[in-house]
Formats: sequence, C-alpha cells, structure tokens
Amino acid sequence: MNARLQRLASGFKDWLFNWRSHALTLLVLTVVVLAVNAWQTRDLPTGPAPAFDAELVGALGAERITLEAWRAQHPGRAVALHFWADWCPICRAEEGSVSDVQQDWPVLTIAMRSGNTAKVTRVLQQRQLPWLAAVDEDGSLSARYGLKAVPAFVVLDAQGRIRHASVGYTPELGMRVRLWLAQHF
Repeated sequence: MNARLQRLASGFKDWLFNWRSHALTLLVLTVVVLAVNAWQTRDLPTGPAPAFDAELVGALGAERITLEAWRAQHPGRAVALHFWADWCPICRAEEGSVSDVQQDWPVLTIAMRSGNTAKVTRVLQQRQLPWLAAVDEDGSLSARYGLKAVPAFVVLDAQGRIRHASVGYTPELGMRVRLWLAQHF
C-alpha cells in the first residue's frame, strides 16, 4: 500500500509540475492575443463613437439613418457595430454568431467596401442574413473608427462611448461578454 501511495504522490507532483507549465503557456498566449488586439485597434478613437449618417439596408428596405437615431431606438442599452465585407472569408465565418447575438443585443452591421446599396442588399438576401447594414461603400465610415481590416466588433455603452473593440474573428461568447460588460460596468 505504501508503494501505491508513493506512486500516487509522484503522479500528483508530475501533474502539478505540468499544470504550472501549461498555465504559463496559457498566460503567454493570452498576453500575445491581447497585445495583437491592442495593436489592431490602436487607431480606434476613445470616448464617444464617431457620428455617421449612412444608407441603411435590410428587411425594411433602404433608408438613411444616423448612428444617434439608431442608438435612440435602443435607449439605455449597450449596442454593437459589426464591420464586415462581402469578400471577407472570416466575416462569413462570423455570420452565424452575429445573427445569434443580434437576437439578444442591438447590432448594426456596417458593410465596408462591399459595393453600393443594391449589392449589399443582394448579399444580405443571398446569405439570408436578418441584418440591418449601413453601407460604407468607400470605407470612409470605417476609417473614422480607425479600422483598416474586417471583421471588427465595436461595442458602445448606453451613453454612446466606445468600450470594447476587436479586429479579426471574435467568437460569439466574446461578443456577448463585451456587450454584457459595457451594459453593466
């Protein structure tokens, strides 16, 4: 029995040593991911989100809308701006997550350099996306947000301040956590 306890103790020590090694690897990976995200969003303005007036397409047809008017439709709520492009494969991978998040949180998508209103409308219909999309045909709206790449997920708090942003693939859980944090803290 004593030999068995010694093997168990030895195994536990090995596990404990390996656990620390894996924790250090996870910590380094986390720091790298956070550093890359900080670099990707370095040009993002701080404070109030830049205002815009854009052509909005979606299930209700086409209309012009300002960011302020859209946010006013969701008083007291954190909201998200999802920048995407029809030619972006990573954006396509996120489509289901954005659609799911949009069922619980206000999300305005922004079609960056994806063509005119008619083309963006066609893409939404072909892909069966239930999104409202602001058309950013020349990329000027995205540039006001300091974004050079898509996809990007920008979260505004209830006062319209930029609280969180990520560039590149953002998992659904990451989108939801950012919105929840902006709503409650």
